[in-house]
Amino acid sequence: MTNRKQVCIILGTRPEAIKLAPVIQVFQKCSDFESQVILTGQHREMVEQVMDLFNIKADYDLEIMQAQQSLNDITCRSLQGLDALFRQRRPDLVVVQGDTTTAFAAALAAFYQKIPVGHVEAGLRTDDIFNPYPEEANRRLISQITQLHFAPTPWAVENLQRSGVLGEIHLTGNTVIDALLNVAATQVNCDVPGLDWNSYRVLLATVHRRENWGEPLESIAAGFLQILDQFPDTALLLPLHRNPTVRIPLQQLLGNHQRIFLTEPLDYGQLVGAIGRSHLLLTDSGGLQEEAPSLGKPVLVLRDTTERPEAVTAGTAKLVGTESKNIFAAASELLSNKAAYEAMANAINPFGDGHAAERILEIVQKYLGL
Repeated sequence: MTNRKQVCIILGTRPEAIKLAPVIQVFQKCSDFESQVILTGQHREMVEQVMDLFNIKADYDLEIMQAQQSLNDITCRSLQGLDALFRQRRPDLVVVQGDTTTAFAAALAAFYQKIPVGHVEAGLRTDDIFNPYPEEANRRLISQITQLHFAPTPWAVENLQRSGVLGEIHLTGNTVIDALLNVAATQVNCDVPGLDWNSYRVLLATVHRRENWGEPLESIAAGFLQILDQFPDTALLLPLHRNPTVRIPLQQLLGNHQRIFLTEPLDYGQLVGAIGRSHLLLTDSGGLQEEAPSLGKPVLVLRDTTERPEAVTAGTAKLVGTESKNIFAAASELLSNKAAYEAMANAINPFGDGHAAERILEIVQKYLGL
């Protein structure tokens, strides 16, 4: 069918792969579109795990990944590779997700060729240009050149309206809930050597953000140790990020504790299983702030700011920062006070109903006159 619309969906990191998987699936099933999935290669193994899980294959791979790559490296190589592909494919729409350097470069490459951009998870804000860095700047820049803003929550819609952005603003829900519910229905296991899930209240932790490198990371690790010392019925599961700037300090600070389980990054199926079996989460991840509430797990956010205040307002997450004493205090309350724990565990997830990708498809069909 030569009259099908051409849509290029761009991803480079694991979170993008997770959140775009439901979008890719609905577009591939729709006869109105010929869709191409393009990898930049900003991440490698972690992206491949997600694509295998959702049975998605890339049509193009720019393979930009290099050791110790800088933000400039990622931006320049992505921009050049995507520019050539867009000239070849001439898509009717380019779809990007979130606030990665891949997403920014893809949106800019599309703009330079006057190709419309659809931005999944548009409108997140902290109002601090360097926190998180470079994500806050990336998503703001993308918003200025986007034609279709797919906002996950009413708060995100208000941010976009207040910013005076051009383009259509649509409330869709967050596609991460689509992905989570899909996987949770089929995959619930997370076997970790030596960890007996039935013997401990397991705390699932992830730490990786740039603003937490160095002293904040050391303070976070100290908070984890204080929690374990105070509560001998707890264990900590911490999948290590592949970046040695994060990985090596955590191994040095936490690697010798008998109730701390440092693992390689979990694939997405394992992660969903771990969320489901854990007692609570301590994380600086944005996605986990959205995912954990769907499975009834409280989230302590190891950051000073969050672009997802809906979770805090709804009571599913609490912003605790990186000071060890604050991390210990917040975790202690949830581990000691059943009422406080139940209040967070039973709060309603504000991030959607699992049908965001379907709404995005319908919006694109209408925009392209289908």
